[in-house]
Amino acid sequence: MQQRFTVPGNDRVQDPTTPLWRGTGVLRIVTFLFAVGVTWVNHTGYTRPWLAWVTVTAMGGWTAFTVWAYSQGFGRRPWVVVADVVVTCALMGLSPLILSDTQYAWRTPLITTIWAAEPPVAAGTLAGRYAGMVAGGVVALCTYLSLGRLDVDVLRDAALLMGAGFVVGLAAQVARQSAEQLARALRTEAATAERERLARSIHDGVLQVLARVQRRGAELGGEAAELAALAGEQEMALRALVSAAPAESTVDGEVDLRPELQLLATHRVQVAAPATRVMVAARTATELTAIAREALSNVDKHAGPDARAWVLLEDLGDEVVLSIRDDGPGIPSGRLAVAEAEGRMGVAKSMRGRVVALGGRLDLQTGPGEGTEWEVRVPRAPSRD
Repeated sequence: MQQRFTVPGNDRVQDPTTPLWRGTGVLRIVTFLFAVGVTWVNHTGYTRPWLAWVTVTAMGGWTAFTVWAYSQGFGRRPWVVVADVVVTCALMGLSPLILSDTQYAWRTPLITTIWAAEPPVAAGTLAGRYAGMVAGGVVALCTYLSLGRLDVDVLRDAALLMGAGFVVGLAAQVARQSAEQLARALRTEAATAERERLARSIHDGVLQVLARVQRRGAELGGEAAELAALAGEQEMALRALVSAAPAESTVDGEVDLRPELQLLATHRVQVAAPATRVMVAARTATELTAIAREALSNVDKHAGPDARAWVLLEDLGDEVVLSIRDDGPGIPSGRLAVAEAEGRMGVAKSMRGRVVALGGRLDLQTGPGEGTEWEVRVPRAPSRD
């Protein structure tokens, strides 16, 4: 369950919950010293003083092990935390053999006292708020069984143990999420800086050469004009590639849909998108980009070499609308049904199937001489930030 993050440019692996683990170790030491003091004050009244000191010695050994393990990272594993809960409850279970009836009547603390409060904190740090609550509940149950009574004191301890595990677990989750967001931001910043460096280098070299080939080929005509057209297409594609922002993903797995669509721009394809980010699930972004590519592929195949296409992305809040339009001859009535019957499944499977899988809707507007327009409407789950 331990999560680590590496900051770009720094090979040192960092655990965002390390301060909480250090605090857990301090809590264990402080509570152990308190338990030693309580045992010293009450040992003359114990039924078995020797067993009390043996138990305290075992608590000291387990304290040393857990403090070392949690501080070094070795103990930040489920089996160590589970063992911490089990050992704590087992030592607490020796209380009926140590405390006398008089001490029980006077509500003398159990042999572990507040030393038992550490496992819920460790569980919360390791696995989150619910794990902390469960560990707190287990320790509270052991407290009830060791005391043999259910009263306000037991319920109070249960509330404190479960509450401490919940709060520390929530803090650990927030720390991990914040560290992941920071790591993503740093990676995006590094990728953007590298992209800008490459863009400058490409602009000074490859793009200038392609632009010159395009101009010179157009002047020469003939086959050179065809090469000029190809050079122009590659120039536009390369410009789109170096200008598109790198994909940015959130903790919830959402990405900006615009960069992938912007890479589709050529001298025949224009892409229009909002100025602000359009965040959707990563799977949704992948499927919508594939739909756009399939639609543009159909333009290349069926609309002719001179056809132009337009890709429009709209963010309507609760849904995302993607439109792909061309100025080709349009699709004759019944042509899609014939293509599907012939086994050509581009529209039926690649486009319609993807839209249905996303829970969206695919509309087609076309007619002889009217071009073709595909409109994809996909619902977007509300943000969980």
